[in-house]
Amino acid sequence: MSKKIIAVIMMIMISVCFSIGAKAESADPIEDMILEFKDKTCCDSVSVVVYEKGKASFYGDKDSLYQIGSMTKAFTGLAVEKMMVEGLLSKDDTVSDLIPGFEAYYNGKKVDITIDDLMRQRSGFTNSEKDYPSASENMTLSEWVYGMSGKSLKSMPGSEYAYSNANYNILGAIIEKVSKRTYHEYMENEILKPLGLNNTYVGFPSESGNVIEGERLIYRNTFEYDIPVKKASIPAGYFYSDAKDMSRWIDIWTDGADVSPQLKSAVDNIKSRLSDKGDYYSGWERFDDVTGHSGGTPNYSSRIVFSDKDDTGVCVLTNLNVSASTDSLCNGIIDIVKGREHGMVSNDVWTVFDIVFTCVTLVGIILFASVFWIRKKNILILAVTVLALLLFTMIILFPVIFSAPLREILFIWAPASLLGGMIMICTDIVHICIRLFLRKNNADHNKTGRG
Repeated sequence: MSKKIIAVIMMIMISVCFSIGAKAESADPIEDMILEFKDKTCCDSVSVVVYEKGKASFYGDKDSLYQIGSMTKAFTGLAVEKMMVEGLLSKDDTVSDLIPGFEAYYNGKKVDITIDDLMRQRSGFTNSEKDYPSASENMTLSEWVYGMSGKSLKSMPGSEYAYSNANYNILGAIIEKVSKRTYHEYMENEILKPLGLNNTYVGFPSESGNVIEGERLIYRNTFEYDIPVKKASIPAGYFYSDAKDMSRWIDIWTDGADVSPQLKSAVDNIKSRLSDKGDYYSGWERFDDVTGHSGGTPNYSSRIVFSDKDDTGVCVLTNLNVSASTDSLCNGIIDIVKGREHGMVSNDVWTVFDIVFTCVTLVGIILFASVFWIRKKNILILAVTVLALLLFTMIILFPVIFSAPLREILFIWAPASLLGGMIMICTDIVHICIRLFLRKNNADHNKTGRG
């Protein structure tokens, strides 16, 4: 038997093995979805709680702590709603009255932002880092809020929905002003402990033994990626929790848990504001038949949904920034729980970027080597022109698309392969330019020699 035939047979056998492995399914469709998620995203740490009529089932480590991102907003919103139940705040109170010296402007005129505007994401702030930058690492909530004072809003308060972390960080500052305690102290003593959420932390846990380290994508792999938790950004997105506490959190929102009258009233008030699809209030959004929220930071992603009508809920915690995939995993699991058909796990934009720029880097390496053998000047000129246009387009478009400075995209949010791909493009541009320059010098030298 010839070597070619043997090689063909081996390739067929390998293909069949992969085909069989791809089609193999376990008896548990939820487990299958989690495996699909891990395969697509390269995420290696996933914890899931499935809640049904008072009973919780766990997938992964239920005691591992993850950063829960913007799922934090529901805790901040509950604290504000509790203050309203107690008469310490009202929905019509304005930020400028609660935080003396704070001002906001729309079309050059001073305007008032109410508590209700903040809770419903209708303040006029947006999530644009260029217009409304996040706090620096050592900044307090109060310092950050006064840094936001005087900013021009994108819409009249109360008129338009625009998701913004600024709204919930301002609510955090209001909690401090009204309670005369730090946000950390108030949340621990008035919300987390009374609710029995003993494994949920305001910012990074003091005892970090159970923390799952966040990760970042690079060339279809991941590496540990640590981002400091900024104190003034905690109310909008930097709590830590585990699947076990998230089970109790769902229990609270589906009326299964016994809580104080004030907190029960606050929970009921919030749910009453979430009756129609698209409603947003107090860190929750109403979807077709569930209420939920997602969380995404540079090194974690999460999602929680619940239905108090069916007494069901799902929470997914992961240690990788792949929010769209995490959302689809959570949504697929709740569909399974409700007995509906579920879709596949979707690809997150950062997963796509990682795949694309892994290919860009590989092509760039091949091009770098090929330049030594390319003789035609026109091909080199065409290549460097295309590369320069591609690089220029990315530099211009990425900050517009993601509403963030290019440096923040490259060094914080995007897979490291994006930076690697752009560096490879720059390397190829420089390499080709050097080759063109040397060719020109050689040509000039030859002409001088012949002269």
